[in-house]
Amino acid sequence: MPAGVIGPYSAGFALGASLIIAIGAQNAFVLRQGLRREHVLAVVVTCTLCDVALIALGAAGFGSLVRAFPAVTAIAAWGGAAFLFVYGALSFRSAARTEALHVAEKPTRALPSTGAAIAATLALSLLNPHVYLDTVVLLGSVAAQHPAAERLAFALGAMSASAAWFVGLGYGARLLAPLFAKPRAWRVLDVAIGAIMWWIAASLVWGQLGR
Repeated sequence: MPAGVIGPYSAGFALGASLIIAIGAQNAFVLRQGLRREHVLAVVVTCTLCDVALIALGAAGFGSLVRAFPAVTAIAAWGGAAFLFVYGALSFRSAARTEALHVAEKPTRALPSTGAAIAATLALSLLNPHVYLDTVVLLGSVAAQHPAAERLAFALGAMSASAAWFVGLGYGARLLAPLFAKPRAWRVLDVAIGAIMWWIAASLVWGQLGR
């Protein structure tokens, strides 16, 4: 890698990592799929491609477009809140069902197909206005501070951070398999995921009502 782009690339990687490595609906979903070893490749690739596309849009200057049309984030907020509420309810139901607690020993597929896994991943990735603020607006604004030649390196750094994180989270989750051989661990995870989903849904609704 040329010396002139190492700095922008590293800056993009660091900022991208700081934005994505946080407890959220998308990360909780990837973790759960990784633990269940269910559609992991499809989920990881979908999450990564979503981030790559949004970062590319931000670096290309679409952040100003998002700021100019707040209705885009409003629609995403209400749709995301509805989806997260339903998914959270399903997580709570899963925690209450005994047969769902033995996934580590004999996996039972909560998502019937790869298509369903991809659809759920797309919803969790795109029906959250915060992802547009982080990737398109924030990353795009920082990328715009770099000259055109360095802007690409910055964007590639952020994209690399996203890819590394999702691959590590999805495939590294199996290292926790011994812990999740215990039914109580699955119950705690499902309850935690449900709580995260509902908390984010509530924050999205509150944000829209407070406008």
